[in-house]
Amino acid sequence: MPSKQIPIANPPPLPSHLPDSVLDLSVQAQRKPLPDNVRKSLQGFQHAAEYIAAAMIFLCDNVLLESELKPEHIKPRLLGHWGTCPGIILVWAHLNLLIRIQDLDMIYVVGPGHGAPAALAALWLEGSLEKFYPGEYNRNAEGLRNLITRFSVPGGFPSHINAETPGAIHEGGELGYALAASFGAVMDNPDLIVTCIVGDGEAETGPTAAAWHAIKYLDPKESGAVIPILHDNGFKISERTIFGCMDNKELVCLFSGYGYQVRIVQDLDNIDDDLQDALQWAVAEIKNIQKAARSGEPIAKPRWPMLVLRTPKGWTGPKEVGGKIIEGSFHAHQVPLPKANDREDPEQLNALSQWLSSYQISNLLQSDGTPTNTVLDILPTNDAKKLGQLKVTYQPYLTLKPVDWRQFGVDKGSSQSCMKFTGKLLDSVFQANPTKIRLFSPDELESNKLDAVLDHTQRNFQWDQYSRGNGGRVIEVLSEHTCQGFMQGYTMTGRTALFPSYESFLGIVHTMMVQYSKFIKIAREVPWRGDVPSINYIETSTWARQEHNGFSHQNPSFIGAVLNIKPEAARVRFFIAVYLPPDANCFLSTVHHCLQSRNKTNLVIGSKQPTAVYLSPDEAAEHCRLGASVWEFASSSSSAGTGSDHEDTDVVLVGIGVEVTFEVVKAAELLRTVCPALRVRVINVTDLMILVPESKHPHALSRDKFKEMFTADRPVLFNYHGYPTELQGLLFGRPATDRMDVAGYIEEGSTTTPFDMMLVNRVSRFDLAGKALKAGAERNEAVKGQLDGLLSEVNRRVKDVRKFILEHGKDPDDIYEPPRFH
Repeated sequence: MPSKQIPIANPPPLPSHLPDSVLDLSVQAQRKPLPDNVRKSLQGFQHAAEYIAAAMIFLCDNVLLESELKPEHIKPRLLGHWGTCPGIILVWAHLNLLIRIQDLDMIYVVGPGHGAPAALAALWLEGSLEKFYPGEYNRNAEGLRNLITRFSVPGGFPSHINAETPGAIHEGGELGYALAASFGAVMDNPDLIVTCIVGDGEAETGPTAAAWHAIKYLDPKESGAVIPILHDNGFKISERTIFGCMDNKELVCLFSGYGYQVRIVQDLDNIDDDLQDALQWAVAEIKNIQKAARSGEPIAKPRWPMLVLRTPKGWTGPKEVGGKIIEGSFHAHQVPLPKANDREDPEQLNALSQWLSSYQISNLLQSDGTPTNTVLDILPTNDAKKLGQLKVTYQPYLTLKPVDWRQFGVDKGSSQSCMKFTGKLLDSVFQANPTKIRLFSPDELESNKLDAVLDHTQRNFQWDQYSRGNGGRVIEVLSEHTCQGFMQGYTMTGRTALFPSYESFLGIVHTMMVQYSKFIKIAREVPWRGDVPSINYIETSTWARQEHNGFSHQNPSFIGAVLNIKPEAARVRFFIAVYLPPDANCFLSTVHHCLQSRNKTNLVIGSKQPTAVYLSPDEAAEHCRLGASVWEFASSSSSAGTGSDHEDTDVVLVGIGVEVTFEVVKAAELLRTVCPALRVRVINVTDLMILVPESKHPHALSRDKFKEMFTADRPVLFNYHGYPTELQGLLFGRPATDRMDVAGYIEEGSTTTPFDMMLVNRVSRFDLAGKALKAGAERNEAVKGQLDGLLSEVNRRVKDVRKFILEHGKDPDDIYEPPRFH
């Protein structure tokens, strides 16, 4: 049977079977009525902003309705989301009043990011657009015309909140991350309050569901606070929301269980009194919790305040058009009058005229287009406190005190865990910077062998009596989305963060990483936005050493996710970087560099198991500075020099990644044993971006340097940690790629031995040696003459190793012996 049309606006939820007594858990405040002049100013601001927001969606001319509205005044393409705008504006007005009264430092994070018309309208009214876009969006008739007519057209603001929006620290595209980012922003910011409005559609997402637990990681002694507002307007794009179908008893039980004090704001006839009183209550509760913690008597499991705001979808918009309910239904979600520019049928155009006229914009703006005092009287008197102008949202960068990583360097020739010694480095960095760096991890710190970070700090989990109130720098929560959100908020407000994870599960935050990187890319193009620290991923527990885990734990695809971000952005000082340091010293050097970098998305990949150390700390620093180098100790003596002709080189072997580089070096060792006549050059690449054509990335080798290192015409065999197609894509545009062969992870193997993983994915020393012999035989007659015998010897060794693994369930004891070259 066909779906039913909802017959009434703003339909109530079905009643639950919970007892009425559960409502005692909610806050039943005795609110005070606002002074009439304050209420009038609040309503004036809201009506002016609502008019501007609606006009931005529809009008390309006649923006102040100075004449009869006609089809030619309507934009040819109607883009934007109206339904959420009235709620965003309602909260915006009240927050500015709250800041004015209490002199607060506050950020407003808007989860319904497609409500950009609401944010931009409010920012114009408060003068923030004029501050950051002088001469373009001034608070006058011309500036307002520019704002309205340029919205959602080329050259204007987009339909979602982005880095061009003053006050924004969160990209308003994909839903789910606003709440976690808000909590990350207040960590180690003791005087900051973030008000986060979460749409009831966004609240259905998994990331938001986990982020409600963020209060359990917020230490009121050291950090600020978040006021979450669940905006329950009942509808998504074309359906009712889960939360819109929950009654107040269900909502109170749910959020009380999370640990909140819940106050429901729903008195539509007195909404301004209701909301302002609720916000004043929330700030008072926050101050009480913080005062107790900061006076040495912290409250165990404090119940932080949150609001549930129930208002109709598209409130103040058209009630009904063409027999369809608009306000209070899903029809208000995007463009409520999609045929307003229809020249044949004027019904929607007339409805638009009546709607816009209802705001009486001429009474809210002066003759020159500037807002009246009635509209402006609720704004903070200090411009720097306005929601669009708080400095931490656009000039946040805090420099880390550097630590000399070389003191943690390890001996060349030993076997060491990259992660173990990186943990020691981070421990020292945390001690030197007790309030400017954090580590967010999905419950894998010990497994990833980074536990040395806990030598002088602790985990920060406020609901655990053994780790609360101690200033811990480590937050572990088994939600990659929440870790990413915390990192984003913490980084966007100027501090440095790291996110270590199992390799296979970083892909969970793929789209979050992309969305954040897009925000930073645009931010670098905005002249008034300052630097932010880079976001830093440490990827370990890789497919090459997945140990007791199986096929599900083999997934290096996050590399490709990062690489897909447009890299050629050096002109705006933003770019991505992917590092695969070959040993512990190189890993230390790379992490040190990433912590000091700005405006980048850094991915560093390494092994938690002990692996060979090829370079001393000083050698590692130089190798990392270059991004790649010829390893003379593993190369044939005649092939280790520089120069572009390379007559003494038969084949080039390249390792990119810890374990596969070990196989490259062992292949060179094997070849020197079985076929000393083969002239081999061994290269390690630690910075993946040096391989792309030089116009594509600031790290890229010049054409001449590339030829000097990789030769102009010799076969090049890459052993790569990730998927081969990724590397092939990077190399596209380099000269003579037909001579290059790329081996990498090819989705083979399950629970097996580490070396068998090399064999089944064809990146073992034996696979590489066989290919090197075949390639070298084309140029080297001495190799060609004995090729069949050499390949037979390599195959024999493969069979011996496979037999041993099957019989003993482990790799041969000598398989990981350090390479020796004589």
